[in-house]
Amino acid sequence: MEDYLSQLNSAQQEPTTHVEGPLMVIAGAGSGKTRVLTYRIAYLMQQGIDAFSILALTFTNKSAREMKTRIAQIVGESESKNLWMGTFHSVFARILRAEADRLGYPSSFTIYDTQDSERLVKAIIKEMNLETDIYKPKQIRNRISSFKNSLITVRAYHNNPELVEADREARRSAMGNIYKNYVERCFKAGAMDFDDLLLKTNELLNRFPDVLAKYQDRFRYILVDEYQDTNHSQYLIVRALADKFQNLCVVGDDAQSIYAFRGANIENILNFHKDYPDAKTYRLEQNYRSTEHIVDAANSVIQHNQNKLEKTVWTANEKGEKIVIYRSPSDGDEGRYVAQSIFEQAMNLQLSYTSFAILYRTNAQSRAMEDALRKRNIPYRVYGGLSFYQRKEIKDMLAYLRLIVNPKDEESFKRVINYPGRGIGQTTINKLVVAAQENNLSLFEVADRANELPLNINAGTKTKLVNFATLIKSFQAADTKQDAFQTADMVAKKTGLVQELKNEGTPEAVNRVENIEELLNGVRDFVEGQREIVDAKGSLVEFLEDVALATDFDNESTDENAVSLMTVHLAKGLEFPHVFIVGMEDDLFPSVMNMNSHSELEEERRLFYVALTRAKKQATLTYTQCRYRWGKLNDAEPSRFLSEIDPSCVDNRVVETNYEFKPLIDTSIFGDNKAKIRMKQPPTKKNKPIPKNLKAVSSSLNASPIDLTHITVGARVKHNRFGAGTIVSIEGDDGDEKALIDFDGSGRKNLLLRFAKLDIL
Repeated sequence: MEDYLSQLNSAQQEPTTHVEGPLMVIAGAGSGKTRVLTYRIAYLMQQGIDAFSILALTFTNKSAREMKTRIAQIVGESESKNLWMGTFHSVFARILRAEADRLGYPSSFTIYDTQDSERLVKAIIKEMNLETDIYKPKQIRNRISSFKNSLITVRAYHNNPELVEADREARRSAMGNIYKNYVERCFKAGAMDFDDLLLKTNELLNRFPDVLAKYQDRFRYILVDEYQDTNHSQYLIVRALADKFQNLCVVGDDAQSIYAFRGANIENILNFHKDYPDAKTYRLEQNYRSTEHIVDAANSVIQHNQNKLEKTVWTANEKGEKIVIYRSPSDGDEGRYVAQSIFEQAMNLQLSYTSFAILYRTNAQSRAMEDALRKRNIPYRVYGGLSFYQRKEIKDMLAYLRLIVNPKDEESFKRVINYPGRGIGQTTINKLVVAAQENNLSLFEVADRANELPLNINAGTKTKLVNFATLIKSFQAADTKQDAFQTADMVAKKTGLVQELKNEGTPEAVNRVENIEELLNGVRDFVEGQREIVDAKGSLVEFLEDVALATDFDNESTDENAVSLMTVHLAKGLEFPHVFIVGMEDDLFPSVMNMNSHSELEEERRLFYVALTRAKKQATLTYTQCRYRWGKLNDAEPSRFLSEIDPSCVDNRVVETNYEFKPLIDTSIFGDNKAKIRMKQPPTKKNKPIPKNLKAVSSSLNASPIDLTHITVGARVKHNRFGAGTIVSIEGDDGDEKALIDFDGSGRKNLLLRFAKLDIL
């Protein structure tokens, strides 16, 4: 047996060495599914199967690169280069470029990202004089996306009375015409959006039997990662390609199916045996990632789902620490607890901040966490924010490059026709749009022929349009003789883009210039990397496709010593030693938006399962008694998922707080002017039981009321919100003492001492 196979346990070896016929690998969290996929491909190649005959589909380019690197170490780089491996979109874009003429597209078609699509939808809505309150561009684009992923073409839409009636009742009777316009404009611009990469591949394989036969014969062995996340369109493509030889290997975990909102269909994995009755099923149930307490806790939660494939995940790892469940008074306190915990653990255990992740259900929850981390001077990084390729100056540069490759690209043309400024205003662009529609030309062709067409614009503007077209054509001519970097460098200089920013002279403009420089560095790196790939040329077309298909984490650096903040959806596939899952409250997690049906609630539970299984050593779950929503403080209830965790895996903690009643009248009339009434904090209005066995937490974060005799001017104190500081002055008496404190990081604050929870340093 090959040496690398000895690194696998017996359960992993079986699917790895399964060569012929369909198989499904049910892989629990942390069970080594990537290793199985990787080694299976290497094993197939070592059995004499040509690398060109193997197709591996993943959900991120990053995972494809990592797998390819591992395979190269086993079979050699020259062989691994011949593998077709990548995301659904990148692989199918490659097929579509090779067969584009069949569908009437240029092989250099542009790939529109979400922003491009939304801008086009917005333009169409405006041109049709529709109300944007009813026809919201983002909603309309999302609806078009869902149509395409469900294989509802324009024709299919108009032939479906239920869809048409649903839009009519929603006062969107023009939906069909918007959809038709959008599809026609994309086609005319020689552009496909992300959903087209799947829809058009389905069209290609179903309309042209010879093309299907060609790729069936080529891809005799197909492997699909994260099969539970495939949508209907992806499922049909895989089914068609694998139909002839049936050598299909799908790997996934139904318990981690969390993308229904994107169209993912869990039935694809649940019904695999209906499609392939002879398929062999293998189960990877040993978790190598997490401690026993984390694995048992996750199992106890997911068992509450009814719609699932049976498996029992276990681990031989140490028992580890119990799951901490922490209740705090408010979201601000929750953030301070998390920040303090991270600070203390990092110091006490000598850990880097990269060991910690904070996961939340919604992006809005990051604010309280960020505030608290900043006050503790803890570095952090929020994932899922504005990516490098979404910055304005980068989008401007890319628009020029896209126009060079595909001059029919309407969105790119509109973006750069007057940037840097050329004296071509919106009125002129509107006339170009009308002329393009009347003469069935692209906007670029109209600009190029401005002196020939009746555009009703002055001679000076016509000259500017022709000059712009000539500039782009000069780039096109140069591009045929040079690589992507040389062309991009020429564009940055000759368009005046960089000079325009330099002329601004602001710090922001300097940053933008640096970003363009970084883009050029990226193009150069890409060109260098393409030299190692068979049939790659380092061309502009290749670079733009690589950028368009980049996935969330493909360009993220992991070198920075910072705490990671992200939504649970983004965390899928990642792991961290210490994980904080915040906002564990009903209506938040599970989301109030996904509690309308049994299936929606089960998906929320799977999402919590994913969050919990990101943790390797310790998981901390936090919730609040009250949380701000839309500026109002609302009572919160503990998430129902907390009570589903096996109690033996849990260490519950609750903040012990004291409530003090300040008399409304002078108590001296009763003979004792120092009488005070103390009682426990009253329960919240929604008196839903909190998880059992909650115990008080004593920590510097939640200091008990202190003896005021120790509070003196000049003393060093610490506050759970403002940090450390020095007392400047004290005034008042009989319980109304106030201290002016100069906090190191927050400046001077005047605090009422009977309420201020201070620690003396």
